[in-house]
Amino acid sequence: MEETVSPRPPPTGRWRLNRGIQQTLAVVGVAFLIHLIPLFLPRNMPEQELAIARAIPNAQQRVSVLLPLKENPKATGADLREAAELLLEGAPSEARILLEEAKKREPGAIETQLLQARICQLERMERCVQETLERAAEMAPQDARPDLLRAEMSERAGNLPEALEALARARSKQPQSTAVGLRYARLLSVTARHEEAETVMRQLGPQLSSRELLLQLGILKTRAGRNQEARALFARAVGEAPGSAVAHYHLGMSHFQLGDVDAAEEELRTADRLDVSNPEALAALCALQIQAARFEAARITRMDLERRFQDRQDLIRSACRTDR
Repeated sequence: MEETVSPRPPPTGRWRLNRGIQQTLAVVGVAFLIHLIPLFLPRNMPEQELAIARAIPNAQQRVSVLLPLKENPKATGADLREAAELLLEGAPSEARILLEEAKKREPGAIETQLLQARICQLERMERCVQETLERAAEMAPQDARPDLLRAEMSERAGNLPEALEALARARSKQPQSTAVGLRYARLLSVTARHEEAETVMRQLGPQLSSRELLLQLGILKTRAGRNQEARALFARAVGEAPGSAVAHYHLGMSHFQLGDVDAAEEELRTADRLDVSNPEALAALCALQIQAARFEAARITRMDLERRFQDRQDLIRSACRTDR
């Protein structure tokens, strides 16, 4: 008599779920093993040391991985500069050692001079900063990067006239650079040279989208204290790009500056809905609700911020302060 084989029951939901989990774990495991491969290769390639160092969060802990690159004949000047940058914030002395070796391997590289200027600034060696930037400018007279770095350092130090001069030189070397033009217009505005800032911004018009130009002009008007004009520009930007969280954010802030708290709340909530990953709109909403004495609304907004952005507690505390 032949044995009867019972038909196999259909897979249950749990079986399908377990199989899905197994497949997911398999994919994750393969990816993990791929990332581990460099750790088991011979440790003589600069790229490998750099990859390992990038995964280490602390600059001091990176030193033991990166400093041996100084003796590695395969390390290029670019490798040594990247290694120095990875040590910059927490170990500038060790970064300088790697930088000196980079100079030997690529003596004419302006990138090495720019990095040296940054190291000198971290070590508070102002004369070294100035001499290094001057040397970089002599090495590459038409390169705007030394001027841009000088502008950045000067602005950070509060020397805005020097920063403006450096940006003007950079712009003369890169007249078609949108990024340089935007920086120059912004700094002109910060130093209350509002008409010049607007002239520069309008010159950039062909390089910007309509929305971006309207936003940038609105920001300049806000700095100039011309809030009605700023609001009109931000409203036009929203009309050009209704899905732009940035446009709604700026329109909301301009409403608040003109005393229309309800309209400000509406625009900031719209900005938050359009970009749920960014806490800035909700933080601004919390701040303006407190300024408008809408404390219960601010309490609810703060709860929403704390629920969604648990890793941004400093921002939340600053925005939702009641002791202003």
